[in-house]
Amino acid sequence: MLIENKEWHTIWLNKETQKIEVIDQTKLPHKFEVKVINNSFEAANAISQMVIRGAPLIGVMGAYGLMLGLRENPSSSNLEKTYETLLATRPTAVNLKWSLDRIFQKVKDLSQVDRLNAAMKEACIIEKEDIEMCSLIGDNGLKIIQEIYDRKIIKNEKKVINILTHCNAGWLATVNWGTALAPIYKAHRAGLNLHIWVDETRPRNQGASLTAFELKNEGIPHTVIVDNAGGHLMQHGLVDLVIVGSDRTTSQGDVCNKIGTYLKALAANDNDIPFYAALPISTLDWELEDGLSEIVIEARSEREVTHISGLNDSGNIETVKLVPQGTHGFNPGFDVTPNNLITGLITERGICKANKSEISKFYKKK
Repeated sequence: MLIENKEWHTIWLNKETQKIEVIDQTKLPHKFEVKVINNSFEAANAISQMVIRGAPLIGVMGAYGLMLGLRENPSSSNLEKTYETLLATRPTAVNLKWSLDRIFQKVKDLSQVDRLNAAMKEACIIEKEDIEMCSLIGDNGLKIIQEIYDRKIIKNEKKVINILTHCNAGWLATVNWGTALAPIYKAHRAGLNLHIWVDETRPRNQGASLTAFELKNEGIPHTVIVDNAGGHLMQHGLVDLVIVGSDRTTSQGDVCNKIGTYLKALAANDNDIPFYAALPISTLDWELEDGLSEIVIEARSEREVTHISGLNDSGNIETVKLVPQGTHGFNPGFDVTPNNLITGLITERGICKANKSEISKFYKKK
C-alpha cells in the first residue's frame, strides 16, 4: 500500500542483515520511522508496546520473533521459553498463538542446526499468506460494496457509498491490504465513489491516527468522527455499511474487536444497516464458542484513558492529562459482538453467516 506514493509493507525480513524491519506505528501519523528488530526480546517488546499492532500483523511478528529466538539459541529449552514470552505479550489476538504454533511444530523435531532455516522459511510463508488472504478478503468484500452501489443506481440515489469503520483494520494491521479496509481499497481502485466515516477509536485513537493516515495516502475521501457519533449518522441515513475487523472470532461467529465495536453493531442493527466483520482464517478460534464468557479481554494502561498525545503548535509530540488529579481510568482493549448482530463474515474464502454451521462450510478445524 502507499505512503507518499511509495509502496510499503508493514514488516519485512532484511535479507542482507537477516533482521526484521517494521514501520513504527507509535510514531504515526506525525512521524514515519522504520524500526529494526534485532532479537526475540525486541520482537516481544514491539508487540507489547504496540510498535506493531493488529491481529494478523501480531501473528507475523510472532513468527519472526520465534525465528530470531532460534538464531540466538536453537536449543529446545530456548525454543519453549521464547514461545511463552512471545505468547504472553497480547492475550486477546488469537493470530499470535496460531503463528507461534506453526513455527513451533515445524521446528521442534528438527536438529538444532536445521531449526533456524526452517523457522525463517515458515515465517516468510506466513507473511506471504497474510498478504494473499487479505487481498482475497478485499475481493470478496468488494462484491458487497458493488451491490450497494448498484442498488443506489436503480433507486436513482446519490451514488456515493458511506462506509463506517471502527479502529484500524487496514494494511497497518496486516502485512498489506488489511482486513476491513481491504474491500474499501479494492472498491476505490475499481472506481466506486466512496466516503469513509472513521471512528476516532478512543482511547488509543487508532482510527484518527492510523486509518485516516492510510486513507489519506490512498486518496480516499474520509471524515474522522468521535466514537459516539456513529449511531446518530446511522439514524439519519448517512451510513450504508459498517465493516470492522476481528482479533478473535469464535466457532459460533462471535467477534472480538476493538472496544466500542459492540455499540456500533447495536446501532447498525437498530437502523437495518449491514454490519460485517472481515477476517482471515488465522482469527478463528475453534476452541471457543461463547465469546462473551470465554474470550480474555486485556485491560491496558489507564494512562491511555487519562492522557492523550498529539502534535502541538510547535510541531512537537506532546502528551497532556485529560482528567483531574487522582481520577482513575479503566481501559479494556476489546469487546465482544454476539453473532446475532453480525450480518456476515468476510473471509478469504467468501462471505458466510456468523454461525458455526456456515463457518464450518468454509473451514475445517486443523
